[in-house]
Amino acid sequence: MSKLPLVKLVNIHKWFGRVCALEGVDLSADYNEIVGLVGDNGAGKSTLIKILSGVYPPDKGEIRWEGQKINFSSPKNAIELGIETIHQEAALVNRMNIMRNIFIGREPVIRFGPVGWLNVKKMARESMKALQGVALHLRSPEALVEELSGGQRQGVAIARAMYFKTKLLLLDEPTNNLSVKESKRILRFVTELKNQGISSVFITHNLYHVYPIADKIIVLSHGKKVGEFKKEETSIDNLTELITLK
Repeated sequence: MSKLPLVKLVNIHKWFGRVCALEGVDLSADYNEIVGLVGDNGAGKSTLIKILSGVYPPDKGEIRWEGQKINFSSPKNAIELGIETIHQEAALVNRMNIMRNIFIGREPVIRFGPVGWLNVKKMARESMKALQGVALHLRSPEALVEELSGGQRQGVAIARAMYFKTKLLLLDEPTNNLSVKESKRILRFVTELKNQGISSVFITHNLYHVYPIADKIIVLSHGKKVGEFKKEETSIDNLTELITLK
């Protein structure tokens, strides 16, 4: 395994008009690492993740992926490299079934000359295999997403990322508005992904969710990085003090 980090953001700046959303922020994630990115509302967490996922270009600074400097022109570039993002409202189509959501935009096709049609049997089989990979047991791949709970929807999105060999999963407030039981399920999913070689950046303002599973925690405040710790080097109380400093 390379000693270089999987991804490294260096001296990232981002302005929106005259507002500086990020100022000189560094972030790195190693292979098989869960990074907690924490901070209060408005700290710059989501802006940083949108830069890493190709939504925004940085105004200053650079992104290195597996040691190589990269520039994203779109989120598709990030996905092609192996970076997937899961937002608090999972990017799923409610009125489509589970298997269509897992394969959306990447559907397997059976071709006969110039004619092609969806390989529904493969989609059904592989989608259930993907769900089992994150220990999510749903009754049928043909169930509509709108019938699922919030935690189950997040599980489907995570299963999709795992199936398509994501290297880095960005989770933006994935436990927001979920029950205690479903939040625990999401945390278990993320830990299982690490066991399968997938790194994660877990963005949250809830320290009690990220602290138990994170290897490293980065604290943002008002667009600046104010702390970076291995989990064993800090505590929830210490992190809370940093987050609440004005």
